Amino acid sequence: MKQTEYKDVSLSEVHGTVEVNQNGSRWKQVFSFFGPAYLVSVGYMDPGNWATDIAGGSQFGYALLWVLLMSNLMALLLQSLSARLGIVRGRDLAQANREAYPKPINFCLYILAEVAITACDLAEVLGMAIGIQLLTGLPLIYGVIITALDTFLLLTLQKLGMRKIEMFILGLIAVIGISFLLEILMARPHFGEISRGLIPTLPNSAALYIAIGIIGATVMPHNLYLHSALVQTRKIKREESFIRKALKLNFLDSSIALNMAFLVNAAILILAGAVFFKSGHAEVASIREAHELLSPLLGSKIASVVFAVALIAAGQSSTVTGTLAGQIIMEGHLHLRINPILRRLITRMLAIIPAVIVIGIAGEQQVDQLLVLSQVILSLQLGFAVIPLIHFVSNKRTMGKFTINKITKFFAWTIASLLVFLNMKLVIEEGGTFFSQPGNGIWKILLTVVALAAITLLLYVFIHPWVGKLPHTETAMHGKEPIITRLEIPKFRKIAIALDFSRHDEKLLAFAIGQGGTESTYILIHIVESASARMLGKQSDDLETRNDQERLDKYQETLEAGEFKAITRLGYINRSREIVRIVREEQAEMLVIGAHGHTGLKDFIYGETVNTVRHELRIPVLIVNL
Repeated sequence: MKQTEYKDVSLSEVHGTVEVNQNGSRWKQVFSFFGPAYLVSVGYMDPGNWATDIAGGSQFGYALLWVLLMSNLMALLLQSLSARLGIVRGRDLAQANREAYPKPINFCLYILAEVAITACDLAEVLGMAIGIQLLTGLPLIYGVIITALDTFLLLTLQKLGMRKIEMFILGLIAVIGISFLLEILMARPHFGEISRGLIPTLPNSAALYIAIGIIGATVMPHNLYLHSALVQTRKIKREESFIRKALKLNFLDSSIALNMAFLVNAAILILAGAVFFKSGHAEVASIREAHELLSPLLGSKIASVVFAVALIAAGQSSTVTGTLAGQIIMEGHLHLRINPILRRLITRMLAIIPAVIVIGIAGEQQVDQLLVLSQVILSLQLGFAVIPLIHFVSNKRTMGKFTINKITKFFAWTIASLLVFLNMKLVIEEGGTFFSQPGNGIWKILLTVVALAAITLLLYVFIHPWVGKLPHTETAMHGKEPIITRLEIPKFRKIAIALDFSRHDEKLLAFAIGQGGTESTYILIHIVESASARMLGKQSDDLETRNDQERLDKYQETLEAGEFKAITRLGYINRSREIVRIVREEQAEMLVIGAHGHTGLKDFIYGETVNTVRHELRIPVLIVNL
């Protein structure tokens, strides 16, 4: 199969950074592929899933365990398709969407994906805030605000490398798993009754509603985007035999990770069934109610503490992976790459603002309804991710020998149809209550228009790949590679050099002369930073100012002795502003400046000149690492 090389890649900071020991032992190869699915799996055990699991267990005991198992099998198939897309084509789902669909449709898919990310982040914010409240007693609104502080966590982890991110998430998953193992041991459920819960049965219509909610909360759209990008962090040979091995090992990774997620969700449902259903507390449907009842029913305060710790771990792990998914979606759909801090702040603020408004106006008792709403919004987005994914991995022209077979295709479309039907049914039933109430005519019309537009878009996404060409286009992040016909080599008549009178000045001068030769005029700049210069500016005539001018004059004489033209300029008070001013006044065509590699606290202490200067100037700036 012919592989297309792309200049721009998913998660460029960590793309292909995990080495796969292709000639090592089998176990080393296996473990080198383990990781991506664990990051994906946390989306299947986030706080949004807890509410449906608790409601199912408290109302129907273990009867809906089979629904969790079925949801897990659905998720396993869909995630394996997502991994296949990333491994074979080297494209994530967002990039594939951009290539396959016209710009207006691609933009709509982007907006829907962003809404899903925000809804997911909302559930994580609320879950962590509830966990903080349960553990510390802080008002919920303070807990919501505190969640903003984790904005920089992922940025720190990314600097440490992909393996560190995976280990961090695995640690949080272990906290969740151990927490619920302890809860189960304290609850002592009857394992014979648990096994009967794996037999498909629906006690009544209310059980059907809960089952739909469990399925809707399990398979999340952003996980499909995420997995198709994460598998590309492994550096593999683009050979058929190794691609097949990578597909097998990633499927094994997904199987283990998603089964772990299934066990966590099953533990939540079993705990709710053993503690609440058995004691007659079938009305428990919220996370806080579950927390309040655990200690008195189990006879131990530890139960409630462990529950809260697990909730915080679930929210924190999910928010890390949600941020990665947001980055993938924006870069893939729009080819827009912004500062990761800004990206994280935007996503988190979009989640925090509605939470703060609802808590401030309606009170903390409405938080559980907001949590349910986030899951309903997620359900709406699912078809827009699943349907394109199945189309992409079924396309022989782009997947070649790695296209999915007919049996897999049949099950994939069956799952997609079931998910879309059940999620639409869930949304219709949730919206039915609103439409049955009098008034709100404008909102009803607006929601009807939005629903019809969504259905139309879903039909287009489904039909277009069969009637149109797939992929529509294939573009890299920075557009098509240009055809270079003629290179115009610039000649710089005036080159400014920012000097600090250190041992590095010689290096800076050498780099500057390398750009201009004997035909250029070199503007030697130094900024006086003495106390007198800071107060008096150009009027300063202290010893440091005179010495600095004398040193510049000696530099000038040295250059002129080598038949180079040079002039000198002193600046005062503010280093960055003065360099920019002098460069502009002298109409320099290039600036050569040194970078000392200061970061963090040193930038604060010594000042950050390079970044300030280069953002102010519109000429080439040659930064020389000193």
